[in-house]
Amino acid sequence: MTYLSYQSTSFVLIMNKPSLRNWLIDRPSASPESLIVLCLRERGVLSASQITRITGLARSTVSTALNGLRKSGMVIESSTHHDGIRGIGRPATTLTLNPAAGTCIGIHLGLDEMRCVVADVSHSVITEQTIPMGLDYQPQQAAQLAKSAIAQCYEENGLPMAGLLGVGVSVSGPVSREGVVQRASIVPTWAGVNIRDVFGPVLEQPIFADNESNCSAIAELMWGAAVGQDDFVLFKIDLGIGGAIVQHGRLVTGIAGGAGEFGHISVDPSGDLCRCGNRGCLELYASFARPLEQISRIVRRPVTMDEVIMMAEQGDVGALRMIEDTAEFAGRGLGLIGSVINPPLIIIGGRMALAGDILLAPLIASYERHTLIKSRDIAPALRTRIIVGKHTENDALLGAVGLVLRHNSRLQ
Repeated sequence: MTYLSYQSTSFVLIMNKPSLRNWLIDRPSASPESLIVLCLRERGVLSASQITRITGLARSTVSTALNGLRKSGMVIESSTHHDGIRGIGRPATTLTLNPAAGTCIGIHLGLDEMRCVVADVSHSVITEQTIPMGLDYQPQQAAQLAKSAIAQCYEENGLPMAGLLGVGVSVSGPVSREGVVQRASIVPTWAGVNIRDVFGPVLEQPIFADNESNCSAIAELMWGAAVGQDDFVLFKIDLGIGGAIVQHGRLVTGIAGGAGEFGHISVDPSGDLCRCGNRGCLELYASFARPLEQISRIVRRPVTMDEVIMMAEQGDVGALRMIEDTAEFAGRGLGLIGSVINPPLIIIGGRMALAGDILLAPLIASYERHTLIKSRDIAPALRTRIIVGKHTENDALLGAVGLVLRHNSRLQ
C-alpha cells in the first residue's frame, strides 16, 4: 500500500454523484464501467491493458468505458509507477480510482490496544492511530472509542464522513460469516460477540469482519508477497500461531470460520494443555511464547521478540538456538500442512518473520524433512516456495482495509 499526499477538495463533487457511489458500495452490475471500477478498487493501480486482461472485456469496450469514467471523475491517471509495467519505449499510462471518490477504515482489535487506519479507494493510506485499551476491554467501549477516533481523523484531515464506504475489523480469533467471534483466547471478552452488531449501530457504517490471519492474507495478496498469486498459505509465527489458506483467489474459511487455525493442530495428544482446551497443540511448540520466557529467565529481565532477534543477529548463541528450535517445530507443522494442501507458496508472517534467514533457513530445512513431496524429486516449477511476508508488522490492520476494498470480490 502506498503512502501518498492527499487532497480532498473534490470530495463533495464526486460523492454527490449517486451512480458513482453505487459502483463502490453496492453489488456491482455487469456493465463495463462497474466491472472496471470493481477491478481498480481491488487492484489499486493498473494499465488499460491489465484491466482488459483481468476483466475479460474487449479492448475497445475498456477504452470506451474508461473514457466515460475519466470524464465523470471516477478514474484518473496515477502518479504511482506500477511495478508490473515494464518495456521498451514510453511507459504505459496507469490508472486508479479518484482518491476523492471514497475512503475506508481498517480496525485491528489487539490484546491491549486498538489500531485504526484510514485509506482511500486509490489504495493510499491517509492516517493511522493506535488507541491504548488495557486488557479485557469491552466491545461497547471499543466501538465508542473507535467512533471518537474516526471522527477526529476525518476532521483533522478534512475528510467528509459522507465519503466513508465501510469499516473492516480484524480480531484474533475465528470469525463466522455472520461476524460472530467463535473463540477469542487473546481477547476473551469478544468470544461470542457479533462484531457487526457491536460496531454497526455505533459507527452507522457497513461492517466487514474477519480473523486477523485471514486479514493478513488479504494484505499480502493485495499489496505484499502474494501479489499475482491465487493459491498460497499464510503461516504466522508470533506469541501464538496463526494461518490462512487462499485457493483460486478465495479465502478458505470453513463452515464456522475455523479454517487455517494451524496453531491448534494437535501434534502431541498427551502434551501440555493449550489455551484452546486441547493438548499438545502446535502453538505450544512453534510459537515464540515459551522461548521468550526462557530467554527472559536467563537474562533476568523481560525481553521482547525484537530484542531476541537483535541478540541473534549479534551472534548470541542462546537466542540463535531458541529461534532455530522454533523454526524446527514450525517446519514440522508446515510439513503436515504441505502434505495435505501442497501449496505453491507459503508466506511466513508474524513478528518472528522479522528474523529473516535466521528463522527461514532452518524452517525450510525442517519442512523438507517432514513433508511428503521433496524438492529434490520434482522440477523447480513444482516446488513449494517459502518466503517471508512483506507486511509482517501491520498486515492484519491493512487487511482490514482490504475487507472493505474487496467487498463483493471473489476473495470474500
